[in-house]
Amino acid sequence: MGASNAAINAGDTAWMLVACAMVLLMTPGLAFFYGGLVRSKNALNTMMMSIASLGIVGLAWAVLGYSLAFAPGNDFLGGLDFVLLRGVGLEARGAIPHLLFMAYQGTFAIITAALISGAVVERIRFGPYLAFIAVWSLAVYAPVCHWVWGGGWLADLGALDFAGGTVVHVTAGTAAVVAATIVRPRKDYGRQALLPHNVPFVLLGAALLWFGWFGFNAGSALAASASATLAFVNTMLAPAATLVVWMALDLARSGKATAVGGATGIVVGLVAVTPAAGFVSPMSAIVIGALATFPSYFAIVRRARTGLDDSLDVAGAHGVGGLTGALLTGVFASAAWGGTDGLLHGHPRQLLIQALGVLAAAAWSGGVSWLLIGALAAWTRLRAEGRDEGRGLDVLDHGEEAYTHGEGAILVVPGASGRTMPATTRPAAEGHS
Repeated sequence: MGASNAAINAGDTAWMLVACAMVLLMTPGLAFFYGGLVRSKNALNTMMMSIASLGIVGLAWAVLGYSLAFAPGNDFLGGLDFVLLRGVGLEARGAIPHLLFMAYQGTFAIITAALISGAVVERIRFGPYLAFIAVWSLAVYAPVCHWVWGGGWLADLGALDFAGGTVVHVTAGTAAVVAATIVRPRKDYGRQALLPHNVPFVLLGAALLWFGWFGFNAGSALAASASATLAFVNTMLAPAATLVVWMALDLARSGKATAVGGATGIVVGLVAVTPAAGFVSPMSAIVIGALATFPSYFAIVRRARTGLDDSLDVAGAHGVGGLTGALLTGVFASAAWGGTDGLLHGHPRQLLIQALGVLAAAAWSGGVSWLLIGALAAWTRLRAEGRDEGRGLDVLDHGEEAYTHGEGAILVVPGASGRTMPATTRPAAEGHS
């Protein structure tokens, strides 16, 4: 992803404009995926946590984040040459305009921060959450992005991450665990069944994510090229394998192939193939998708029995999926398919480099996230009051309801007295398997 003085290529630019729009669509897709998994009284609030990242993180990226990630700097952090997009114009960066490269990379920062919200939905206050993702995108995402894609120390070591298994998913998954631990479980966690209120939303969100992921992975080639074609095909095949294995595990475990489980399997497959997309053969992508099912599936099953209320299983789907994909990239990567030979091709060192990258990203994200959330907790109240959490955060934070006759609505009871009573509550999302 380095700079070049080559002339701008019209075909590459056209493809990257489309890919940029596709990745941007992934964030509204995530909003539907997450929104369907929670109780109806929190549907808007949950969706807004993703949508807000488009503005909060998008601006933070343009003002400072892009410079910290991609401006000339040292092995650990970019410099300040591109602050306020100074020096970022229509000149070539590779075969596309520099400004387009900046925008495309910004869509990655946006969705990475939005992913974290799934760990703390239904109880965190909206204002502190916005402050957290703004600073997190600069203090965690931008440095790790620089390490891998901006010419930093992991790039120098030869770490392979085609489109963000480590940069995006490991960092977000680790931050999710920290956030869920500090914010603490929902007040109903472990005491009542917490089921998705709108499974069709979950399926719609998974479909939008899969569509956008073609831009996420194939666009990371930064050209309309053979590498983009490989990443595109692998993005089709790996989630297909994960979906099949996930449904088989569901059937073996409970006798039912759940829609929420299938949607989660698709996302896990997409996450797992992301670091490998442009470095492995299509058959290897299928194997990666199949193998990645097992650690994520059982991590999600196990998590639901613990005290960690990672509400929408960000750690299991994205953290574990990203870790698995990054390590399997070190196993299956092949010079014949555009990567560096991995373990199966006689180079075990690549697997060690991949492991080091995962550990470094997780350590940085975990440590800095802990400091940021701890500082926020000392400065302001992170959680909604118990009564507000019980009523739902849609009205509290946004003054709106997702459903006018759903949870939290007021129903008129027939009778001369004209008395009113709250609508019957429904249980909310818990577990994806």
